[in-house]
Amino acid sequence: MPDLVTPDDFLAACTVEPEVFELRPDYRAALLVVDGLAPDNSDGAVDAADELIASAEAHARTLLASTPVDELPHIAAWREAYRAFGAKPQRTRNSLEALTRRAEKGLPRVNALTDVYNAVSVLRQIPLGGEDFHAYDGPARLTRATGDEPFDTAAGGETVLEHPQPGEVVWCDGSGVTCRRWNWRQGRRTGLTDATTTALFILDALAPMTDEELTSAADDLADAVGMLGDRVTVTRRLIGAAPEVTPPKETPVNETPANENPAKETV
Repeated sequence: MPDLVTPDDFLAACTVEPEVFELRPDYRAALLVVDGLAPDNSDGAVDAADELIASAEAHARTLLASTPVDELPHIAAWREAYRAFGAKPQRTRNSLEALTRRAEKGLPRVNALTDVYNAVSVLRQIPLGGEDFHAYDGPARLTRATGDEPFDTAAGGETVLEHPQPGEVVWCDGSGVTCRRWNWRQGRRTGLTDATTTALFILDALAPMTDEELTSAADDLADAVGMLGDRVTVTRRLIGAAPEVTPPKETPVNETPANENPAKETV
């Protein structure tokens, strides 16, 4: 992503194609660009991540004590969405289901930034992906694949090039797929690293999750990553088939309807 492209410009150009809404009219995406990250240099960053991880693991155990993982409401909705475009959810689990299953016994630890957003995903029961903003080639776009798009992943420790199935729902940019099967597996090219200072986060929502719950999850993520730097700023946008979204009155963040200017806050 060229330095001259601002988070506002980037988010304003991001799109969800009509064929995705035809598949799931209830889909909404909250996109956050977080700048000023310094997770390895922030006082208390690791402690903050540890606390969130512990809370997420405890929450998963509570949920799964009374309900099978595939019957948790948002996970069940995503399993249905996967079937709608031909994926088999028992073989390719959405990121929320995969993390919730792992959280019962212990979430993976990567780095403070990744650990924080994984914890928020489990706590708020929402698929949530994080990527390096500066690795993007143009804006993010959610579409249904032709099958020709390149996707870089790893196999046996080596980088390999794959292609999505025709009709598969994918996030992509100008250079190819950044995340396959909506929120199943992210590519290596745009992945977060220890050197990431600006990140893009995507929160994916289906009914029964409400707009208010999606907004609240985005607020929690903004608060959490705000601990990973002294001058963190968050710019956000919500995209949905219905463009109007009203945030809870108690939050100072003004969500921006699709096709309007994004909102910016300083954490």
